[in-house]
Amino acid sequence: MKTDEKTLQRVYRMPFSAVYPHYVTKVEKKGRTKAELHQVIAWLTGFDDTDVERHLAEETSFEEFFAEARLNPDAPLITGVVCGVRVEEIEDPVMRQLRYLDKLVDELARGRAIEKILRS
Repeated sequence: MKTDEKTLQRVYRMPFSAVYPHYVTKVEKKGRTKAELHQVIAWLTGFDDTDVERHLAEETSFEEFFAEARLNPDAPLITGVVCGVRVEEIEDPVMRQLRYLDKLVDELARGRAIEKILRS
């Protein structure tokens, strides 16, 4: 699926720190923890807690966030629909990586087992 250029640029510039609190709220509201969220982020990006905190403090854009990430080789196993779009059909790499993260957060919030979320 192709995303229009205006949307891509808006997403590229959006700070990770603007969305992160929503991730925390979403998972905690469903009885999951911030530590579990960080585990999911670490699996996808290779970032530890210190890295995540640095990206939050520096208000890193999603483009910079994913440029620094060491994406898990199993990330393409993340499939399904996020916001009405099939993740595996997203052409733009940054948008696809962002949707990978969104999908993992959704699975965590829905109570899916960590082992399954981490594709192990």
